[in-house]
Amino acid sequence: MTTPDPRNAAAVHAAITSRRSIRAYLPTPVPRATIERILQVAARAPSGTNTQPWQVHVLTGAALQRLTDKVSAAFDDPASRAAHTEEYAYYPEKWVSPYIDRRRQVGWDLYSLLGIGKADKDRMHAQHARNFRFFDAPVGLIFTIDRVMQQGSWLDYGMFIQSVMVAARGEGLDTCPQAAFTQFHRVIAEELQLAPEQMVVCGMALGHADPGAIENTLVTQREPVSGFARFLTD
Repeated sequence: MTTPDPRNAAAVHAAITSRRSIRAYLPTPVPRATIERILQVAARAPSGTNTQPWQVHVLTGAALQRLTDKVSAAFDDPASRAAHTEEYAYYPEKWVSPYIDRRRQVGWDLYSLLGIGKADKDRMHAQHARNFRFFDAPVGLIFTIDRVMQQGSWLDYGMFIQSVMVAARGEGLDTCPQAAFTQFHRVIAEELQLAPEQMVVCGMALGHADPGAIENTLVTQREPVSGFARFLTD
C-alpha cells in the first residue's frame, strides 16, 4: 500500500477546490504546448471499455473570432435566436426544489455583483451574450461526441471535461464550461465543418482570469457532505 503524501493531497485538493466558472479573462495568449499538455492529462479520464468518446475543437485567433461573431449574431437577432434550439435537453422540463432554488440563487448572486436588476432586460441580454464570446478568453473549446454513443459515454465525457478544468488549474489557468453554446449547434457545425455524426456537447472558455473583474469574485455555495451522502455500515 502506498503511503499517502500530504503534499500530493494538498495539490490535488487545491486544483479541484480552486476551480470556478470564470466569466472575464485577460487577453494573455495561452501557448499551444500548454493546451496540448492539459488535454493530454485530461485524456487519462476513465471511459467505459476505454472508448474515449471525446473530440475537442480548439479555437484561437481568427478562427475563434469567426465563430464568436457568427454565434453572437445569431443570439442578438430575435428571429434568428428563436429559430435555434438545443439538440439535447440539458435541464429538466419541469423544475423542482432544491434545484430551481440553487439555479435562481447563482443567477441573482451574479447579477447582484454586476449591478443588474430584475427588470434590466437589456443588461441581462448583454451579460448572456458574453457567453458566446467565451467571456473574451483567448482560447475557446468546443466539445463534440459521436451520435452513436449513448448515456454512459456522456457520463464519461463529464469526467473528461472535469479533468480538463482541473488540469488547467495545475497550469495556473481558469475555465468556464458553457452549455449555452448548444442552442447554436447548427451555426457551430457549419463554421467548424463538423461531420454529420458529430454532436455538440458544450463549449469552454480557457485562459487567465481577469483579477479586476467583479464577476470573478463569485463563489457559489455547495451542500455539505451531510446533505448529499449516506454512510451505511450495518
